[in-house]
Amino acid sequence: MNLRALAGWLRQTAAPAADSAACYVRSVSRTHVGRVRTINEDRVLDMSEHRLWAIADGMGGHAAGDAAAEAAIAMLQTVALDGQVSADSLGAALSEVNRHLHERTRQGSPMSGATIVAMFEKNRAMTILWAGDCRAYRLRDGQLAQLTHDHTVVQELVDQGALDAAQAALHPQAHVVTRALGAAEDLLLDRATSDALAGDLFLLCSDGLISAPMALDRLIQSAPRLLPSRADSLIAEALSCGGQDNISLLLVEII
Repeated sequence: MNLRALAGWLRQTAAPAADSAACYVRSVSRTHVGRVRTINEDRVLDMSEHRLWAIADGMGGHAAGDAAAEAAIAMLQTVALDGQVSADSLGAALSEVNRHLHERTRQGSPMSGATIVAMFEKNRAMTILWAGDCRAYRLRDGQLAQLTHDHTVVQELVDQGALDAAQAALHPQAHVVTRALGAAEDLLLDRATSDALAGDLFLLCSDGLISAPMALDRLIQSAPRLLPSRADSLIAEALSCGGQDNISLLLVEII
């Protein structure tokens, strides 16, 4: 079964689950091909009713990166529709996608992969899982905090003290990831948690947004208050900075 068929099968076999919980989150998503690429390899999952959000970024330069991203999102969607969202269930689902991608490569198919960030809410706490350079942020009381840590060659050099932030931004290997779906036999996901307070705004994004040379903290605070307008402003700013990559984002507000 190829990756697109797998994604389609997962969606067809998933049965919707009822959710009678009171809604105290709202979200909006955006994705854009950018100004340079001809194919959008990003995929976005916005399931506020199931308290699950995710972005998968197909690895540019590899075969069927968009199909790898689609398979990851379809698998997460299946977990949510089955009503089984947890760190363990999402990790197992993504590991299954990783196994499928890696097995195809081992059998001689061109490498196909994707970076991923997923977030779910339970008991007013956010849990974030990721591999690669998709990111999660939290805006609280005017302060923007990055909740994820990039899995990239350049980030490792920064962590070792070999590069500063300015050098890292210009490094030729700035987008070379060290973890991704399909990159290794075993998938290693990092995990972070954050409490979720009324007024918090969480941002998930692909690297196409953060690679734009803009002050994300100032932009996200100065954007219009309505979530759709905020999302549109972020996309517009990334495009105005060149739009070199696909650009995807999710904004999740705690109300």
